[in-house]
Amino acid sequence: MRYVVVGPGALGCLVGAKLAQGAAATGQDVRLLDHDRERAGFINRHGLVYEKSGRQQTYPVAATAVPEEIGRADVLFLCVKSTGVQAALKFCRPLLQAGTLLIFMQNGIGHLEFRDQTGEAVSAFGCTSEGATSLGAGQVRHAGEGQTFLGFLDPVSCTSQDLLAKTAACLQAGGLNVCIAENIRTRLWAKLFVNVGINALTAIHDCRNGDLLEIDEAMQEMRAAVEEAEELARAKGIPVENDPYETTVAVCRATALNISSMRQDVLKKRRTEIGAINGAVVRAAAKYGIKTPVNQSLARRIEEIERTYSVLE
Repeated sequence: MRYVVVGPGALGCLVGAKLAQGAAATGQDVRLLDHDRERAGFINRHGLVYEKSGRQQTYPVAATAVPEEIGRADVLFLCVKSTGVQAALKFCRPLLQAGTLLIFMQNGIGHLEFRDQTGEAVSAFGCTSEGATSLGAGQVRHAGEGQTFLGFLDPVSCTSQDLLAKTAACLQAGGLNVCIAENIRTRLWAKLFVNVGINALTAIHDCRNGDLLEIDEAMQEMRAAVEEAEELARAKGIPVENDPYETTVAVCRATALNISSMRQDVLKKRRTEIGAINGAVVRAAAKYGIKTPVNQSLARRIEEIERTYSVLE
């Protein structure tokens, strides 16, 4: 079995480290593919550095910026931002062979449209509430434990189902709480509710997840943004489990010290995933005549922040 992780950001490094830990006992192979040659070389030399509760563990992982050097990939985790999915699919095209399992791990729902652009590979989807903070090239802090769901949106062969089950088992052996979800679409939307309620607000207020709980204005916007997304889900016939707002608050508490991925992007003056999260809610809701003033406001404010990058740098 050969696992390949595309994109060594916070999530990619977390997935890579946990796969490496789980694969160590069974002799399975874990590789990392990065478009950045210099960073790939650094990780190849120094490994993936995983930190949790102040303790560090280094996992040697072969990294490259040349897809052809990897050979065959049995399972490929696509851990790039939603804004980079299309370019990443083109970049790793040599690895998308018949039978390859390609697992999309993006926030939001914008990436769902790419599941028919994977060549002969079989598409699967994942979502996680694990908290991960990038500390530098190939370094990640596991900032909060959560749960990871993997599953298929479309019917697949028994072979692909078995491959996904083995992948989940490998991650479980590495210490992640992983489940195969029969209703992965519901899980993706449940994660969307959380992203809608937390990510933009942490970037706007420049705070950690847990700090939102102490900001009355932010909590009011969180509730309204999540409720708008929930109304859209119900209009689309997406099953809604539990109370999305209460779940979002619970995630804030569980990942109180975590820096959201969107805040990390803003701090590093990178393009955010706002278009695949709050922006995606706005666009989809318009087709149903659903008003989304709070999601519109959050998306606009993040876009305004992004426009200041060139001025500040």
